[in-house]
Amino acid sequence: MKMLKLFRQCSVFTNRTGPIASIRVGLLGNVEPKRGFCTSSEDSELKDLMEYMDSLKNYEKSGVPVGAGTDSDDGFDLGRMRTLMELLGRPHFKFKAVHIAGTKGKGSTAAFLCNILRAEGYSVGCYTSPHIRTIRERITLGRSGEPVSAKALNSLFQENKETLDRAIEVENGYISHFEVLTALAFTLFAKEKVDLAVIEAGLGGARDATNVIPSSGLATSVITTIGEEHLAALGGSLESIAMAKSGIMKHGRPVVLGGPFLPHIECILRDKALLMSSPVVLASDTRNRSKINGFSMHDGRPFQSCDIVLQLESDLKLSIELLDLKLYMLGSHQLQNAATATFAALCLRNLGWRISDASIRTGLQQTHLLGRSQFLTSKEAQALGLSGATILLDGAHTKESAKALMDTIRMTFPESRLTLVVAMANDKDHLGFAREFLSGGHLEGLLCTEANIAGGKSRTTAASVLRNCWIQASKELGLDIVHDQMTECQNFSMDQLVGLSTSEKRPLLAAVPSFPDSIKIANQISRGRTRDQSHITVITGSLHIVSLTLATLNG
Repeated sequence: MKMLKLFRQCSVFTNRTGPIASIRVGLLGNVEPKRGFCTSSEDSELKDLMEYMDSLKNYEKSGVPVGAGTDSDDGFDLGRMRTLMELLGRPHFKFKAVHIAGTKGKGSTAAFLCNILRAEGYSVGCYTSPHIRTIRERITLGRSGEPVSAKALNSLFQENKETLDRAIEVENGYISHFEVLTALAFTLFAKEKVDLAVIEAGLGGARDATNVIPSSGLATSVITTIGEEHLAALGGSLESIAMAKSGIMKHGRPVVLGGPFLPHIECILRDKALLMSSPVVLASDTRNRSKINGFSMHDGRPFQSCDIVLQLESDLKLSIELLDLKLYMLGSHQLQNAATATFAALCLRNLGWRISDASIRTGLQQTHLLGRSQFLTSKEAQALGLSGATILLDGAHTKESAKALMDTIRMTFPESRLTLVVAMANDKDHLGFAREFLSGGHLEGLLCTEANIAGGKSRTTAASVLRNCWIQASKELGLDIVHDQMTECQNFSMDQLVGLSTSEKRPLLAAVPSFPDSIKIANQISRGRTRDQSHITVITGSLHIVSLTLATLNG
């Protein structure tokens, strides 16, 4: 197989070249930062908090209003958040922070940077969103990267409930779910006296609830990428999105730009940095050398061997050379995220933080996240009813992340056939997402299903709507597929559709609203079509379908 030939080209690789079905990374084998899961006792302990949070406006569940993330009259009112923080005793003034915004890569960059800092021995607070299984995942603490315990989170809530109630009364009930959770996270970081907090913006930047961090408390800001997600909420154009995200820059504080960016978008970001007297560090500068040397396995887990060689001599003088780096976060986009996090660490070092090259290497190599190029173990695959199958979970939900995922699959497993199980929110670019996967080739099946978004159905896209978008995309690309809307197939059972697809060797596209049913059909397709070829079932479209998959594994 080409895959094995590619593995052998890399000098640092192990001799493990077994079938991809033997991959052992997954829910039971994550590298830090660890992601905790709620037990029944923890669910009970968080009952009061969750009921309180559920009573608040939750834009993750209902969708974000037009213009809400822009720095305009339509934008979220940061005054509410400032009022809440004042009532809580201004906890956001009591710790230093790195603030991360961007369309894609925020969570991964935060994870890389947190692990770098932990490897150096710092106590780190990390605040990210959304979560996969439990709200506790959004807040991690200390040197271990463990999610905040249910006991600590409940205690924090009970200690501050009267203050939260007073703030909600002052603001006539308009304080949101995200604002309260952000305030609790900042309060906890201050209480625990973390050495540094790494804060991921929720939406945009300028009007995001996290953007109350003062200039005096900001160590550096990071903007990972600029893309078209949340287009309406952020002003309707790439330019307005760039302006919204640039709002996290603070006067005199350095800003790391990930990228790569379109030239005029980079100009917008640089102009804002100039206005704020902020030194600029461009992680995607062509003079920096970051490359993937190849892919292999270590202890049953796939990794990519990389070089990261960074040198900057403009606003700041920063440099590092990391050769033969093993990254378990796969793909060129994750290499870019790693380079961005490395530059953030170098900025901190330039500001006086003790961070060695060895800690940067260790932190990058120890990073793995649920739902980002995550392979299930054979035990987990069996629990899903896909015994012997290779299952890949990825929360990709934009056309850019779909392309990155397909590029990663093509690089790591170029001969493998694919079956996709897809569920998406209704405010995403379904057509653009479909085009990227359909143009990637090697597809056997495309099953459109449904998953609740943030615990509700209001933002869930119907499986039939998704299927119709994929039909349209396949027609645009001139692809010959079997689908359940074809005139000759409208009275076919699913078994008949699978049989027709198999006999004619054409990909099958179907709407299957039930997630368990979609998994069963994926199993039928993989067993019927790829007897002598490797096969991967990819579950993607949102982190919510990742959450649903992992919840299924845990009963």
